[in-house]
Amino acid sequence: MVIHHSRLKTMGAFLTSRRHRLQPEHAGIRRSLGQRRTPGLRREEVAVLAGVSATYYTWLEQGREVSASRDIIENIAKALQLTPDERNHLIQLWNPNEFSSFSSTSATNTLLNPQWENIIQQLTYPSFISNNRTEVLAWNRAANEVIADFSSLSANDRIMIRLLFMNPEIRRRMINWEEFALYSVAVFRTYYDTYSADPWFKETVERLSEESSAFATMWNLHNIQLKKVNRVQYHIPGGLKAVAFDINAFASPVDNPDLHICIYTPVLETDID
Repeated sequence: MVIHHSRLKTMGAFLTSRRHRLQPEHAGIRRSLGQRRTPGLRREEVAVLAGVSATYYTWLEQGREVSASRDIIENIAKALQLTPDERNHLIQLWNPNEFSSFSSTSATNTLLNPQWENIIQQLTYPSFISNNRTEVLAWNRAANEVIADFSSLSANDRIMIRLLFMNPEIRRRMINWEEFALYSVAVFRTYYDTYSADPWFKETVERLSEESSAFATMWNLHNIQLKKVNRVQYHIPGGLKAVAFDINAFASPVDNPDLHICIYTPVLETDID
């Protein structure tokens, strides 16, 4: 299977980042004498571990057009000790049709089921609905009070990945901001790579990288993370102490698989580490 050019480049950059992360001793390779010019493993070492030629693996990292079978991709994933999420991401870059439920061209769905909006308006917990661009399409009063004042923002400004880095009030309120930002950037990268044909993602990343050095640093880590239940801690305006929330995201695979209801459920004090 020959991979499309843009995905070749993206896959090559991802492989390079994972190779730099893996230290020789963790891969069962004795450190050689002399100074290593790059962090992590050498390309030749990954090639040996994956059972491919050094030239072949080098071409993959360089984004050249080469045929790659599922077995080869799986062997490379094992050689680089990818996490399950990273392995699935690599396979999706190799073949978007393998098990992806996303559209390969656009993540612009803004059509909301009215019942979804009714659900979050009935909730006392902070809740909002967003798409894979992280555009916030609907929210309830509690979300305004705890997360951000969405009602005061224009539609173009209600983008969670941007708000996380560019809205000083969000950063001030969120106690574990850096941890949550790292997670959010890793999730956003899965969408960025999935919707490679959508110029909105490239433009958003380029602009945010220029505006925020913190985002640029996290983006260059090439971390990958699928959505999971995640915990955030906030200073609530007017409150006497911080409140922790578990963020649960629910999607509708039948109607709109790229839309998510995000509900911030308060954590009992006995559940907080």
